[in-house]
Amino acid sequence: MRVAIIAITANGASLGATLKGGLPQGTLFVLEKHAASGAVPFSERVPALLARLWADFDGFVCLMATGIVVRSIALLLQGKEQDPAVVVMDEAGRFAISLLSGHLGGANALAAQCADFVGATAVITTATDVNDLPSFDMLAQENGWHIDDLSRVKVLNALLLEGQQVAVIDPTGKVAQYCGGKGNLLFVEDWAQAARTGAKGMVLVTNKQVPVGIDLERTLVLRPVDLCLGIGCNRGTAAEEIASVVSRHLAQLSLAEGSIKCLASAEAKADEEGLLTYARGKGIPLVFFSSVELNAVNVPSPPSEHAFAAIGARGVAEPAALLAAAGGKLLLHKVKDGNVTLAVAQAGE
Repeated sequence: MRVAIIAITANGASLGATLKGGLPQGTLFVLEKHAASGAVPFSERVPALLARLWADFDGFVCLMATGIVVRSIALLLQGKEQDPAVVVMDEAGRFAISLLSGHLGGANALAAQCADFVGATAVITTATDVNDLPSFDMLAQENGWHIDDLSRVKVLNALLLEGQQVAVIDPTGKVAQYCGGKGNLLFVEDWAQAARTGAKGMVLVTNKQVPVGIDLERTLVLRPVDLCLGIGCNRGTAAEEIASVVSRHLAQLSLAEGSIKCLASAEAKADEEGLLTYARGKGIPLVFFSSVELNAVNVPSPPSEHAFAAIGARGVAEPAALLAAAGGKLLLHKVKDGNVTLAVAQAGE
């Protein structure tokens, strides 16, 4: 985590220098008149400094009064899924307060880390933490899962706090492992069984589309990001055609686009504008493999004479998907659809 440590007093500068030693990716910013070796001096007011640094750091440790920080960041806030972690410490180093983005942003953990390093008391106020209950947003973060609708985290966490029963459908087993018996959770096999239990809410861990009939207002959908799409295409294929083919075939398999981990193709496609535009528009990583790497993978489909003549690879979609999945399994053997060839693999653990 890239952390900006900000001090405005001499005592704060001293404390900041100590904290920097415990935060490997920390950068210390000190008011110009108190700056010393190893610190970046600044002369503007704190609100202007924070506005300048806001997009460049994952977390902030502000060594000053809480009121200064609250007034300074008020106009910068966008949402819990976007805002960085903000921790406030008094210049005497007695308290480390998790002020903003405690869970998703990591402020709770950052406050605890700062407190441990200087012998302070961490002040954590998020309800699930103070009641020793699991937090579903932290569960998702720790496993690299996407959350379909972040507002549902609040709903499900509230049910946990009220002691209401929450049904959990989780083929990965990671929810039970994370929760460790805490919370009124009932683990079931499928959503129909969950509906019969009368549970007040449901947590669904899946890379598939949500079945029709589920009460989405009380359902938190956590998506493992584990679908690796191998894609080959003719030169000049438009991004819109690639998007249409991907969407259509994932829908046929009831797989969710929100679970796409990456797109994979041959190195020869590294300059394919349609593929690059599609990946960029969706915010999906794009990886490429050499023909030698592709040819080293055993795939179920017969070799492609066209691909071998063009780039020296016996296939693209299937071997690229399997390489990206790193030991996973094919969910969709290659299909040729217009100018696009697609295969889908599920990443291994």
